[in-house]
Amino acid sequence: MNITDTPSPNFGPRRDGLKPELVVVHYTAMETSQAALQRLCAPEHEVSAHYLITRSGAIHRMVAEDQRAWHAGAGAWGGRGDVNSRSIGIELTNRGVEPFAARQMDSLEALLAGILGRWDIPARGVIGHACMAPGRKADPGPRFDWQRLARKGLAVWPEVGVGGQGASADSAALAEGFAEAAATFGYPRSSDTLDAFRQRFRPWARGRVLDEWDVALARALAARHPASSA
Repeated sequence: MNITDTPSPNFGPRRDGLKPELVVVHYTAMETSQAALQRLCAPEHEVSAHYLITRSGAIHRMVAEDQRAWHAGAGAWGGRGDVNSRSIGIELTNRGVEPFAARQMDSLEALLAGILGRWDIPARGVIGHACMAPGRKADPGPRFDWQRLARKGLAVWPEVGVGGQGASADSAALAEGFAEAAATFGYPRSSDTLDAFRQRFRPWARGRVLDEWDVALARALAARHPASSA
């Protein structure tokens, strides 16, 4: 795996002795990798990430992993803020409306395997920007293949058998069940959490009405991958 160093001045020390326990996946929402690199390395923009992966699979390292890059912004995961100090950020060149290139995903898998091993991060610690900032961010978007990463042990996916959704319930019970389970998995309690959750785990779902499958998937994740044990 070849990595090109493209240093960004936009970083600082991790606060309070924190070390990476999360990896946050982003899309650049820009047309080209060069445009994204220019922005991520420009001091006036005050934004950066540890890595950028181009559509062709080339990897650029902008910030050393032991430093605090400025990629996550406001948000939380597992009830804890300052995600920048607790994470490594990976940008993928993608506008957010097209599939992610095969060579790009190959490079992401290789990079993730190394990061998780170096920092002893469990697969449940690989999240999207939208996961920790629902409503404010949408990346890496519904076209990102989370199941592919899960099959390689580089992310998680809910396992719910036939009938696993359980008995139907009224809307209030469904809402509380989903909110509790999603928060146990790591999501912030927000009116936008369902959209972020479905974008990752049910991108084919239509409408905004919570149903039993949303609750079943969230409970499956909470049972097997609670953020509190990360």
